[in-house]
Amino acid sequence: MRLTILGGGGFRVPLVYRALLADRGKGRVTHVTLYDLDASRIATIGRVLAEQAEGVADAPEVHVTTDLDEALTGADFVFSAIRVGGLEGRAVDERIALEEGVLGQETVGAGGIVYGLRTLPVTDHIARRVAALAPDAWVINFTNPAGTVTEAMSRHLGDRVIGICDSPVGLGRRVASALGVDPAAVWLDYAGLNHLGWLRAVRVEGRDLLPGLLQDEDALTSFEEGKLFGAEWLRTIGAIPNEYLHYYYFNREAVTAARAARQTRGALLIDQQRRFYTETTGSALGLWETTRLERETTYMAENREAVGAGERESCDLESGGYEQVALALMRAIALDERTTLILNVRNRGSLGALDGDAVVEVPCLVDANGARPVAVDPLPDHAQGLVSSVKAVERAVIEAATTGSRQAAVRALAVHPLVDSVKLAGRLLERYEQELPQLGYLRGRN
Repeated sequence: MRLTILGGGGFRVPLVYRALLADRGKGRVTHVTLYDLDASRIATIGRVLAEQAEGVADAPEVHVTTDLDEALTGADFVFSAIRVGGLEGRAVDERIALEEGVLGQETVGAGGIVYGLRTLPVTDHIARRVAALAPDAWVINFTNPAGTVTEAMSRHLGDRVIGICDSPVGLGRRVASALGVDPAAVWLDYAGLNHLGWLRAVRVEGRDLLPGLLQDEDALTSFEEGKLFGAEWLRTIGAIPNEYLHYYYFNREAVTAARAARQTRGALLIDQQRRFYTETTGSALGLWETTRLERETTYMAENREAVGAGERESCDLESGGYEQVALALMRAIALDERTTLILNVRNRGSLGALDGDAVVEVPCLVDANGARPVAVDPLPDHAQGLVSSVKAVERAVIEAATTGSRQAAVRALAVHPLVDSVKLAGRLLERYEQELPQLGYLRGRN
């Protein structure tokens, strides 16, 4: 099989290649094309992959290009993992929001909205080129905000674009460990949107183990979500939320901690990765591993500090997340290896309160025909209200990006639950437009 990775100079690409190297099954990926606009970044990642492949028989062949059409032609699968504006753009997203007193996270609130506004015009172009040059290819979207991007791309690619995220699988792995059961043996009743979902049941042979976990104080607070949200709140809602819901449930504490931090997450990652991408001597793989560990150790550090959750557990510093989901998804489609995965797909009636084209994050049955969402129980009112509000935001972002409507962009900011003023929404957009040239398409279109 031939795999193309868009954003091939991205820091997490070696995780994907490591998973491909470990795959020795029939029909595995034999050719990988890395596409990126930044030739120097893609060259650095190429050196890491070359070291990873040393001593591995029949390692997938790697080709690099800065030409999108060349990258897409002949692809069986396309992984989309781009970051429009780079980490520098992320740092702007975060800084401006925090200066205005609201959350500046890259996928949640004002930061996530602006990230989507500058990303969707690019992913729209990519979707059109895939449809023209590789109509039989499957697109696996990693690009954030993943749910919004996947829904926008589906308007051109239909069900052949599938979004993935490692948050649900990480949550499932941690909960299974706390319960002392094999993660492969559990059915996770999980539903919501990307970075906005809830685990409502953990079933083993038809028996739900979650009620018992919620009553076991030690087990419940032994993993990251239990520490972040606290046992009392998890019992109150009767579920375990995706870690990103901490920004909603503890918004005041999260904003306070982020404003007090020495630098934002984006600025921190710029500093962490600068040496990796500029160093030309020594082991590129060794430096990547060191930088990756620093990245994982500091993940959601402000949130943990805000609620006294302590340091991350060592088991959460290892990979095994989105790249494994991507590999399982790809093999299930290409080889008809039927499996169940939590994915971002068009709703098709899975969550009754949303229309069929709304992209949701739910368990899916995957085979050679693609991914089909499983019908899940309705969300409780408090969760459904939040899902409906955020879906309205996502739709406004898509409208703004596809029509150039500045009004839609302001509406996306103003109706988000974590932006508390229409005037603030307008001021935020004005400030972002001043610093982010990618938003120039919105100007003069009221």
